[in-house]
Amino acid sequence: MSRDGDGCLGDLGGGDDDDGNGDDHGSQVEEAQKPKKKKERKKARLRSTATEPVEQSSPPRVALNDLFPSGDYPKGEFQNYPLNHHVAKRTTAAEIRYESRRYWEDDEFIQNYRKAAEVHRQARRWVQETVQPGYTLHHIAEVLEDSVRTLLENAGLEPGDGLKSGLGFPTGLCLNHQVAHYTPNPGHKEVVLQQQDVLTVDFGVHINGWIVDSAFTMAFDHTYDNLLAAVKDATNSGIKNAGVDVRISDVSAAIQETMESYEVEIRGRTFPVKAVRNLCGHNIKQYRIHGGKSIPFVKNSDQTKMEEGEVFAIETFGSTGSGYVYDDVSRLSHKALFIAP
Repeated sequence: MSRDGDGCLGDLGGGDDDDGNGDDHGSQVEEAQKPKKKKERKKARLRSTATEPVEQSSPPRVALNDLFPSGDYPKGEFQNYPLNHHVAKRTTAAEIRYESRRYWEDDEFIQNYRKAAEVHRQARRWVQETVQPGYTLHHIAEVLEDSVRTLLENAGLEPGDGLKSGLGFPTGLCLNHQVAHYTPNPGHKEVVLQQQDVLTVDFGVHINGWIVDSAFTMAFDHTYDNLLAAVKDATNSGIKNAGVDVRISDVSAAIQETMESYEVEIRGRTFPVKAVRNLCGHNIKQYRIHGGKSIPFVKNSDQTKMEEGEVFAIETFGSTGSGYVYDDVSRLSHKALFIAP
């Protein structure tokens, strides 16, 4: 391509050339521009084809990413399962139960449980550090339950408040041969703690229906220290042996073995500690303190397994008596459990 002295291209500057070669320069410019026009037409042709849908060749040589640049691939054909009860289920019962317990993966669920546990810990600390002979059971229950409500900042006075948080169940305060389910209520005869009494305190705390169920026993006479140690050791043994896919019977066997390795000397007589045979620990479901699975405190042949996502209350009962409990309604005006002599 040439440039004229006046800065014009091609035949626009040809008239100033005295030798008459302007036409030749013009033809050269035209020739130079021809390939450029072809390239422009080729680019235009490419641009026009880019907007057209890409089709697969035969045999297929177009990559799938070019056919579906958005990543949305065509759906296949759907067929409904036949309504035949003899067709095997695609998922097992264990898988269905697991899917229904995915709540344990939620951070809020874990934090709520930890909060409820801390409320329980602080409330029971008052009992363990303060209660002495001379306290009435009614006063203990009243202060304990008020402590739970205060720690949760929920008095439970408005409709629906009790479903958000509060006590998991009525506070149980059982003395000596009483085992469970005795609650001092207004109108009952006042029961005053004595030096020789053994007191079991059982209360629960819930947040959004998930219940912390925990109990402890306290005594003012050191005679019963070994009995308390046996039950605590057995409880820890059950917790250590619990886990996913563990058979409940194995947990029960560990509890019994630990519990019954202890003895208690009372007024010169030695008594073996026995695991109570007709009481059990249990799993817990939302708003349900007893979820359907039981953990006996003695060895058994039950092959039921613990499953991932389940919550258990491993609470153990030991006694220097027969190791069996019975119901008695007549003596307390409501149902409670007592240890048989």
